[in-house]
Amino acid sequence: MKIGMLGTGTVGKRLAGRLVELGNEVLMGSRTADNPEAVQWAKQAGKGASHGTFEEAARFGEVLFLCVKGDAALSVINLAKPESFKGKTVIDVTNPLDFSQGMPPSLFISNTNSLGEEIQKALPGAHIVKTLNIVSNEVMIDPGITGGEPTMFLCGNDAGAKEKAAAILKKLGWKDIMDLGDISNARGTEMVLPIWVRTWTTLQNGNFAFKVLRKK
Repeated sequence: MKIGMLGTGTVGKRLAGRLVELGNEVLMGSRTADNPEAVQWAKQAGKGASHGTFEEAARFGEVLFLCVKGDAALSVINLAKPESFKGKTVIDVTNPLDFSQGMPPSLFISNTNSLGEEIQKALPGAHIVKTLNIVSNEVMIDPGITGGEPTMFLCGNDAGAKEKAAAILKKLGWKDIMDLGDISNARGTEMVLPIWVRTWTTLQNGNFAFKVLRKK
C-alpha cells in the first residue's frame, strides 16, 4: 500500500517506520521537500521510504496519516491542498492540545465540537477516521508493551474508511478495536487526553493504554 505521512515529528516517524517495516511504501511530507528530519528518516528507513512536501505526500498515498500538532492541522491541509485528499481515507492522529498556559495542557476545542470534525469539514471529499490519538507513539505501533490487550477507539462517517483503518490497526498489533460511530465521537476520544497527560505525569512513561471491560 502507498501511504502518505503528513508530519515529521516523533509520532509521524514512529508510525512511518513501522509501516515501512510492514511492507508499505511511505512518503513523509513536510513544509519543504528537503526537511532534514524527513530526509534523515527516509535514509534510515530504507527501501519503501521517501520524502517530499505535504502536497506530494497527500497525492502519493492511497491512505493518509495526519500526524501534526493539532493547532497546525488545518494550515497543513491548506498547504497540501484539499483536492489532494479527495476520495481518500485520512487517519487523523491529531489532538487539540493547548499549551499556552503551560502544563498540563487544555483543549482548544471540546465538548460541542472536535478537531476531527473540523478536519472533516475542511476535507469534505475525504473520509476522516479518528484513531490512535489516545496513546503514546510507542504504544501506537506495539500495544503489547502495555502488558495487556488495550482498547483502541476509532470513529468516522464512512464505513469503508473505518474498515481500512481497522485493518491497519490490526497489522500494528491492535486486537480490541471499538468503532464508536460517526466523526462527532472524536469529541470523546480527544477529551481522553487530559486524563492521559495526568496518567503520564504519574507514571513518568507512556507505556500504558486504556481498556474497556465488557461482558461478551
